Amino acid sequence: MYQNQTIAAISTAMANGGIGIIRISGDNSIEIMSRVFRPAKKKDMREVSSYTAHYGYIYDGERKIDECICLVMRAPNTYTKEDVVEINCHGGVIVMTKVLETVLKHGARPAEPGEFTKRAFLNGRIDLSQAEAVMDIISSQNEFALQSSLKQLEGSLRDKIVEMRKTIIHHIAAIESALDDPEHMSIDGYGKQLLIDIKSLKQDVGQLIDSSDDGKILKEGIKTVIIGKPNAGKSSLLNVLVGEERAIVTDIAGTTRDTLEESISIQGIPLNIIDTAGIRDTEDMIEKIGVDKAKEKTHSADLILYVVDMSRELDRNDANIMKMIEDKKVIVLLNKSDLDKKVDVDLLNKKMQENKNWKYVEISAKTHDGISDFYYILKDMFFEGNLSFNNEIYITNMRHKHALMDAETSLAMVEQSILDDMPEDFFSIDLMNAYESLGFIIGESLGEDLVNEIFSEFCMGK
Repeated sequence: MYQNQTIAAISTAMANGGIGIIRISGDNSIEIMSRVFRPAKKKDMREVSSYTAHYGYIYDGERKIDECICLVMRAPNTYTKEDVVEINCHGGVIVMTKVLETVLKHGARPAEPGEFTKRAFLNGRIDLSQAEAVMDIISSQNEFALQSSLKQLEGSLRDKIVEMRKTIIHHIAAIESALDDPEHMSIDGYGKQLLIDIKSLKQDVGQLIDSSDDGKILKEGIKTVIIGKPNAGKSSLLNVLVGEERAIVTDIAGTTRDTLEESISIQGIPLNIIDTAGIRDTEDMIEKIGVDKAKEKTHSADLILYVVDMSRELDRNDANIMKMIEDKKVIVLLNKSDLDKKVDVDLLNKKMQENKNWKYVEISAKTHDGISDFYYILKDMFFEGNLSFNNEIYITNMRHKHALMDAETSLAMVEQSILDDMPEDFFSIDLMNAYESLGFIIGESLGEDLVNEIFSEFCMGK
């Protein structure tokens, strides 16, 4: 009964704007609309065709609320697969609220967060991965994240999951049928045939899991920390990347005492940049707090931009910094390339050979020389230089990643059972676990409580 109730909500932002949309969905949507909407050209709104727009006024009894246009969309070809009406009124907070109150007064109930998309899922128009892609589209912070979410909304992940589940259920059915009717069906040697598909499935699942690192970056951005000795040019670099004088730059060592954070996009790649205090041994209490903060931020970073002043020789402070970041992805930015070079580049080359996650480039934050080379290295380091709007699927949802990892574990157990010549019923148990784990992604193996929790994260009116 709760599912069959007609719901309504403001679907545009609760802020003054040019237009506001009140969305209504459910069996009584058109009937409720006909009670509050009076078209300029008299007609029975309950009889109008689907996908038509009508100009008129919203009334609460005899009290005119606003001038508007009503869009009528009849089931099943709507967002929710139910009758849907969208009232396009003026975009003031007060007027939108009054229109919504009038709609609720005449038979609708307030929609819960994400309930329109939830109904689209429950009514079978989209699966759960597509529903979550809707929220990802809304919250996209860069072009790559948007394109990735759009592909998922189109069903790229769903199609891959359905394909893998189809292979798994085929083998489960074959094994179960043979176990139920051993006189007419033999599965002698079936393990060898099954093993081929298991290895292929494991590879496909593994690729999706591996894509989650890139997916996280696409969605959230690369957590990037700029470190180096005082006066190496860290704040100057931040200003170049941001494109404005965001940080104070002076010749006085230790100017930056606290962290400074900015979110930027470089050639479509999102970076969450943190500028830090210069790292050195110091007796200054305040500067020491800044140095400790810099070290703390370094531990959780996805990328380290280690700025080195080429006009000064490397010293003990540099050695300490390099030791601290030796296990990180690091781009060494040899700054002040416009000055006389005193840095031992051979030492850095040796460091690059020891750690493939380290790259270096000569730049000048003053003249901007080498900045474009830095952009190329950045792109190559995280996306092998191939980040583009292609057909690759990126896993951006941690729920999906955990489900894939569970499926991978179950498939590995099937593989081991085959290699150990275990009975065939062992195969089917773990195959079913993998099947259920993959179903968890598209919403076919999901409890009601978790469904409600997922949609509670959506914005109101969506």
